Amino acid sequence: MVKFEKFTLENGLRVLVHEDHTTPMAVLNILYDVGARDENPEQTGFAHLFEHLMFGGSVNIPSYDEPLQRVGGENNAFTSNDMTNYYITLPAVNLETAFWLESDRMLSLAFSEKSLEVQRNVVCEEFKQRYLNQPYGDVWLKLRPLVYKKHPYKWATIGKELSHIEDAKIEDVKAFFKKHYNPQNAIMVVGGAVNLAEVKKLAEKWFAPIDKGVKYERDLPQEPVQTEAVTETLRADVPSNAIYKVFKMPGRMEAGYAETDLMSDILSQGKSSRLYQNLVQQNPVFSQINAYNYGSLDTGMFVIEGKLLPGVDVAYADECIWKELEMLKTEPIFEDELTKVKNKYESTKEFGEMSLLDKAMNLAFYELFGDANLINTDIENYLKIATEDIQKQANNLFKKEAATTLYYLAN
Repeated sequence: MVKFEKFTLENGLRVLVHEDHTTPMAVLNILYDVGARDENPEQTGFAHLFEHLMFGGSVNIPSYDEPLQRVGGENNAFTSNDMTNYYITLPAVNLETAFWLESDRMLSLAFSEKSLEVQRNVVCEEFKQRYLNQPYGDVWLKLRPLVYKKHPYKWATIGKELSHIEDAKIEDVKAFFKKHYNPQNAIMVVGGAVNLAEVKKLAEKWFAPIDKGVKYERDLPQEPVQTEAVTETLRADVPSNAIYKVFKMPGRMEAGYAETDLMSDILSQGKSSRLYQNLVQQNPVFSQINAYNYGSLDTGMFVIEGKLLPGVDVAYADECIWKELEMLKTEPIFEDELTKVKNKYESTKEFGEMSLLDKAMNLAFYELFGDANLINTDIENYLKIATEDIQKQANNLFKKEAATTLYYLAN
């Protein structure tokens, strides 16, 4: 059980406080409700670019890292299609330094052509190294637009193409910041050796003076139901042939999500899983094969990804995947098989509650989902799932006409 208190400042900033006096440390986590799905289709990659720009210094603090390092703190951030998350860990006695740093860059991030040029070059280099210049690196640049026809999930967080970052203008960057980086679009979690009164005092001091910003209503295009199979073949200099098969799945808080999540574990969690046992161990078709999902807030992706062994026919490998999916649809799932993945999920959740930073981030995530207390109750949705629920969801999901498949073949 993760205990927490919550209050909201007049400018809309939601603050959650988790007291844990078993540690001398504290964490300050700020989640901004903005991700790649909120970008202009002609200016993609901005949410991720901003993750980098936020460390470029503010008007009052030219070097973000230096004062934090002086008080024994560390920081990092990440961007997804749904959110951008920043966090600081430091000794609790120095907590106010974290408030000072985070409030200052929310209020007055420095926008200079020099900073933009530096971070733009960093992101462009990341684009080249991670997505363009390594085997299979561009798979999601190719696959997402095949899966999504309307929803902005059809581009990756890095952006649709390199030119969108290369051409980013200072006025566009300022407009993105003004729209998304304000108190009413943020969730702050403070955890560790802190107390509610202290956090309220610091929040009022450092964040209450910041203008709430202009509220906007997110109006994303809904992804239509897929009624026809989509396939594409790509050839490149890669070590082996690969298959990427995607099915659209429920969003993070929609009915069927938990069943689909457990189904990915039944298929590929560990060496006792179905895909490993049947397609790697007993009938060697793939050198490796995995099933997973992205936990997206809107219509998500259930992915089966496999690297073929040399000499294995691609069509045969594809049939083998379908055979496994048909088994889920038509044959009862063993109780102990479902119990195993439930136990693994439960232990992973409990282990996550041991880390102060993980607790803070999870509280922020669940608050974004609609209710921070889901951190304590969400597991009930998983534990009550029966074998027939898995089978029903498999039949909902795994239809030939609902599949998007990319055959990524070696030259």
